[in-house]
Amino acid sequence: MKLTTLARSMGRWLDGTGPSSDVVLSTRVRLARNLKDVPFTHRAREEQLAMVYSSAVTAVRKTPAFQPSSALQMRDLTPLDRQFLVERHLISNDLAENGKLRGLLVLPDESVSMMVNEEDHLRLQALASGFQLRSAWEAVNSIDDELAQDLDYAFNDDLGYLTACPTNAGTGMRASVLIHLPSLVLTRQIGKVLQGITQVGLAVRGFYGEGSQIMGNFFQISNQTTLGQSERETVDSLERVTRQIIDYEQRAREELLKDARVQIEDKVWRAYGTLRHSRVISSQEVINLSSAVRFGVALNMEGLTDVQTLNEMLIRTQPAHLQLFTGREMEQRERNVIRADYVRRLLNGDAGRSGDAASTN
Repeated sequence: MKLTTLARSMGRWLDGTGPSSDVVLSTRVRLARNLKDVPFTHRAREEQLAMVYSSAVTAVRKTPAFQPSSALQMRDLTPLDRQFLVERHLISNDLAENGKLRGLLVLPDESVSMMVNEEDHLRLQALASGFQLRSAWEAVNSIDDELAQDLDYAFNDDLGYLTACPTNAGTGMRASVLIHLPSLVLTRQIGKVLQGITQVGLAVRGFYGEGSQIMGNFFQISNQTTLGQSERETVDSLERVTRQIIDYEQRAREELLKDARVQIEDKVWRAYGTLRHSRVISSQEVINLSSAVRFGVALNMEGLTDVQTLNEMLIRTQPAHLQLFTGREMEQRERNVIRADYVRRLLNGDAGRSGDAASTN
């Protein structure tokens, strides 16, 4: 299956309509599950991996809320296709790079997806726009309950769900928020806040999760504990801490506007001007500059774009996205030119909501 349809649409989690979307870009809740009496992925034979994949697809087709999903096998996709899915936050680098029989099931709006034969047999996730931990948890939990009617999960009365990595045992749940904290970075309070986050048992990662770097003042905050704590307790804890962080960020904004309004406005407008008029621009520059513009939008500065457009820009300007849009692979130098043209058209309203960059050729 080609990724054309997925590439030319935008996931619902990027529409910028969720609560606190000026601070929280997205919410994710993921459940790790393994099938009973089947070796974990790294020890399973090819025929066992095939059985896991087949069983997962069959169960999904019997689950009404997940039935419309598309099934993609990684070995049927090009490296560029797989990188596109990583950029879209639908698969991990591990799933993209390993040559074994691995797959992805994903709803058309990307709200729910499932990696098959990654570190665990199944990794079911819900993605939502803005700060929606509870609704994302309810969505993924409901589908998990339905899948469990056809799939026999590996479960222990004392340890809970059994997982390839012991740190995921118990509920097997990882909940996270991708949060934008420019004010805390500019006021140099971010170190103290991040230290406090880790002290209460939460993890801080980069834009693409584990092993990725912090970009554009985006931080992914998630739970670390899955054993000895219920799913509801995990959600409640992360929700409480996230609300505190949002409050810190908003206070820091007020402090900046009070003490350095002109400097902040200058930073925002310079970034917006660069995005609107550049002829050559890298993906890293887009992330950093759009972060400054997002800050201006959060401060209610008039004349800028909206959060949805910034979300679209953030994802569609990544290397694999640009190359899929144009229908060919490109060297970095050419991508930087195509990217700049696309950003100009998007901010000028010429790219359309479909974000079709193919017409840049």
